[in-house]
Amino acid sequence: MKFNRMYALSLRHLYLIKGSFPRILDLIYWPTIQIVLWGFISQFFTMHSDYYNNTIGVILSCAILYDFLFRSSISFNMLFLEEIWSRNFTNLFIAPLKVSEIITALTTTALLRTLVGIIPAILLMSPFFGVSLLQMGPPLFLLFLSLYLFGTTLGLLVTSGLLRFGPAFENTAWSSLFLLAPLGCVYYPLSILPEWLQIIAKVLPLVYIFEEARSILINNVVNYSNITSALILNLVYFISAIIIFYIAFAGARKKGTLINVGE
Repeated sequence: MKFNRMYALSLRHLYLIKGSFPRILDLIYWPTIQIVLWGFISQFFTMHSDYYNNTIGVILSCAILYDFLFRSSISFNMLFLEEIWSRNFTNLFIAPLKVSEIITALTTTALLRTLVGIIPAILLMSPFFGVSLLQMGPPLFLLFLSLYLFGTTLGLLVTSGLLRFGPAFENTAWSSLFLLAPLGCVYYPLSILPEWLQIIAKVLPLVYIFEEARSILINNVVNYSNITSALILNLVYFISAIIIFYIAFAGARKKGTLINVGE
């Protein structure tokens, strides 16, 4: 074996990492998010071990809701990435397709993919753990709607980044939701966060969604103000994401990078 050849190959990858901020961020990102998220979870259960009267039911229900959010966002991203990986994105406009039609098609197909993945998990909760998500009643539909809107919003923002920065932005497609998980208060109430983080968390619809889910599961109380706040924030972010997508698309077409988006 030649040391020079191994050194050259290692050096190549080091230069790739050094010259790419997304790659550097990816190296730091995952350990930091894991520490922060599990730190807050551990702190919550240490301080409030008797908070949940049905720990399994609450944790599993929140996990299913979060997974629905994760899958709705990732499904949207995957559909767009598959067009990039196959270098087929520019071919779509031979039809020709409008940007609005692309967004609508991706949004609808992403929902179908999400439902295929999440429905079996919901059905298995009852026979395996004696927990039914359907016990939340009609508000469950509104919670799912809010989660889907937010997941699609994140998908639109990530695909906008892919149009603007190219495949180098791909890692963000997998990491965007995990960045928001600690602030979304999926498994613990908002009060467990430091006060300065609570201010940031309150601008996210996730806080209101999961606070409402816990309120229904623990206290059997429906607080429609939380549901309304989540829906309003989601609509604002969703419309903003569509505008950003249009801007990114126009910028990519103007700079001529649209034709090389799959490269």
